Parts: sequence; C-alpha cells; structure tokens
Amino acid sequence: MPTYARFRKPFPSDLARTALAVLWLAVAAPALTAPAPASAGLLDTVLSGGDEATLGAQEHPKILAQFGGAVKDARLQGYVAELGRKLASTTARARDPWTFTVLDSDVVNAFALPGGYVYVTRGLLALAKDEAEVAGVLAHEIGHVTARHSAQRQTRQTLAGLLAAGVGVVFGSDTLAQIAGLGGTAVVAGYSREQELEADQLGVDTLRRTGYDPFAMATFLETLRRDGQYQGLRAGGKGEGGFDFFASHPQTEDRVRRAADLARAMPQGGGRPREPYLAAVDGMIYGDSPENGYVRDRTFAHPQLGIAFTVPKGYALLNGAEQVIAKGANGTAMAFDGGSAAGVSDPAAFLSDVWGKGATLGNLQRITIGGMPAATATTRGEAEGESADIRLVAIRAPDGRMYRFTFLAPAGSLARFDADFQAAANSFHRLTAEEAARYRPRRIQVATVRPGDGVAGFVRRMPQEPYAEELFRIINDLPPGTPLEPGRQVKVIVGE
Repeated sequence: MPTYARFRKPFPSDLARTALAVLWLAVAAPALTAPAPASAGLLDTVLSGGDEATLGAQEHPKILAQFGGAVKDARLQGYVAELGRKLASTTARARDPWTFTVLDSDVVNAFALPGGYVYVTRGLLALAKDEAEVAGVLAHEIGHVTARHSAQRQTRQTLAGLLAAGVGVVFGSDTLAQIAGLGGTAVVAGYSREQELEADQLGVDTLRRTGYDPFAMATFLETLRRDGQYQGLRAGGKGEGGFDFFASHPQTEDRVRRAADLARAMPQGGGRPREPYLAAVDGMIYGDSPENGYVRDRTFAHPQLGIAFTVPKGYALLNGAEQVIAKGANGTAMAFDGGSAAGVSDPAAFLSDVWGKGATLGNLQRITIGGMPAATATTRGEAEGESADIRLVAIRAPDGRMYRFTFLAPAGSLARFDADFQAAANSFHRLTAEEAARYRPRRIQVATVRPGDGVAGFVRRMPQEPYAEELFRIINDLPPGTPLEPGRQVKVIVGE
C-alpha cells in the first residue's frame, strides 16, 4: 500500500491514530466520524490529576504540530518558562509539573491544557508592553488549569478527537468544526463567561502574589482590543473573519471592566518591568517563520519548497506546522498540505486509491494546474448531524511531491462556493528563484528614542507593514497623538 508523508513532518501510516490527520480522514470514509481513541470518555467526568497529566502529555505534540511547533529561540523559551514557573509556584498547584511553551505562530493566542501545559504564541508576545502583561496572560491560563476548567468539560470526545486546541481558533464555528470531523470547541474555544471571569480572578490574584501590577491584565486586554480593530482595518473594516485571541477567550466589556475592578480592590503598586521583556523579544521573528513558509495577506508561499497559492478575498489564512488552513465566510474552509506518495505518480489514482479510498467520489477529473498534472473530485461527509460538501484537489509537483487541497462548504452549497475553491487550487504554482528571494522573515528590533525622534521616523522603518503607524502605536502601547519620550525603548518591525 503506498504511503503518504506530509511535506513538513511525516505522519504515521496508520492515520487513524493521529489527530493531525483527522481532517484528511474526514474524506476517507463516507461518514465524517471522529476517531475513538483508547482514552475516550475521560472527559465525561472530572479528570483525576494523573489523568490530566496523561492527557496533556498526549496532546502536547499535536498542539506543537498545529501551531507551527515551538519557537527555536532558547532565550525566549527560557524567559517565558521561567516566568511561568515563578507564577505557578504561588498557586495551590505549585508542586505539580508545569510546561510553558512559546509557539512559532503569529496568531495572537494563548491557551492551556490539563496537566499544566500552557502555551503562548509569538504573535501575542509581540503585543505586550512589559513583563507584567506577559505575566498576566500566563497567570490567566494558569488559572484555567488550577480551576480545572478543561477537566470539567462535559463532552463525548477526548482532546485527541478535537485536534487539541486548534479547532475553535482555526474554524471559529462549532458547526464547521463538526463538519470537518474535528469535534467541537469544548477544550479551548468554549470557556463559559463564568470560567473566564474565574480565570481572570485567579490570574489577578497570582499577579499580586508574584509582585506584578494587578492592572496588567486589564491593560493587555485593552491592547488586544486595539489589535482587533487594527486587524479589522487591514481586512477592509470588516473586523471579522480572522484568527485571534478572542476566538478562544470571548471578550465582553463587562469582563474588561471586571479585570480592572479586581485590580482596584487590591493593594496598589506592583512591578511593570520592561527591560527583561524587551531583551527577550528583541530579534524575535514577527509574522511567519521560514520553516513554515509565509502568509502574506491572502497568499501562502514556501520558498524552501518553491510553492505558493492565493486564497480568494474574504478568506483568512492560518499557517501551521502540518497544514495551512483558511477560514471563509458562511461556514466555508480549506486545508492544504503535501508530501511524498511513494508508488503513485498519477494524481487521479492517488486521489481515488490512497487519499480518498473508501469514499464515494463524484466528478473525478484529470486536470492541469500550473503546468503540473492534477486531479479533482467531490464527495459528501457527515458528523454529529451536520453535513458538508467537499472538493478534493491533488497536484503532483515535478519533484514528485503530491500536494492536496480540501475544501469544505455546508451541505448543498458547493455550487455557490466552488468557483472560489477552484480559483484557490488553480493559483497553486512553482515559485521562481526571483519570487522566492522576495520572502524574508520580519523581526522585532528594540530601539531607543533619541532627542528629536518622532513616531514618523520609526514608522518609515516599517514600510512593509500595512497601516504601519497604527501597528507601531499598538505594539508600543502609544495612544494616538501621543509623542515619544527620549530614552524610551520601542519595538520596530524590520525586514523584507
């Protein structure tokens, strides 16, 4: 039997055993039923401490795969891990093992799994003003763990059936997540208002005990709100459709006010150190990393592999270590990956005999995309009472790799969205050497404001960023119209 290995990290030939293959398993059988791992049922009741640790350890590598892996910067990882352990040491679970990881993703998010696994992305770290705000984020997630919010979930599936934490963030829709065979958003994206408020309370208490300004959580929530407005501005003023922190941590004005009220009720003061934080993020990649390829607006390009494609207007791209996923409006989504298909060179045979084996495929066609042989077909899937129309596209590159697109639309709506799906697939092409050379990582550079320096001068160093002044002010917590003070250190995004 030919095997298929992804272009970034090979997955096991027994795909049913890995949650990272769930989306592709969704089209490998007539029904989009989620796998039933051996630990099924663990979350039907409150987990014991041992079960939590086992489950967290089981899902940790899947989180890494979905969110670009761990950042390779040992200094940055060490900084966050040390800060996290410092915060956790003041809680009721101080003696428990804790694992703090910076994910190599520009998506603005943070979340936690049972067993003390806490994650924060590069994208979120770039927005903080100081160490206290980073501590506030970690303290909030530590609060979710100590309150056992994930372990209290009443669900018929384990985390493995949910593709770890990525589902709600990636798809932003319970229905679409179910359609994709990935379960619901129960682990990360479905925290109740009460649980969020409890985590805020616990987090503010932790900030106070650790000597940080308890207002740091409220100020960072305000920065996240401003970043949401900025992302909406970049998206044409719509303010929706992307991937962000509030997809998994619902924002309400009441919650923001409450975070500030909690801080006011505590003894005033507390540290807001900036130097350790700025030293840690100086040189940190901003945006995508070379290992995972680059998302630039609606285009994904991977210079090392020499490939690129563009999604239609209205789709937001999320770049992971194993897949590139795009979320569209009206319940549509797509996923892209690629790898070697040993023994199969014909895309049509690969689609029917390997990838879609066992599925009822319709309209199987041999086509050409970017001068490369390709094939496409349609099928239908169903899970939890929800159905989806699915278009599959397989493309064989000259180096023998097989690349594939999966497009999902609510049942009965394929005709409405199929032109967009086919346009995305048809945009797939090989990068020329000149095109590949244009893609370089951007990085955060810390600079000191000198007498006479103004915002405009720093903004001119960021010509590659849309609405650069707005972004510069957000990442430096500089309100509109506020001038710079000499001697202050600021973050500038440089490169490309």
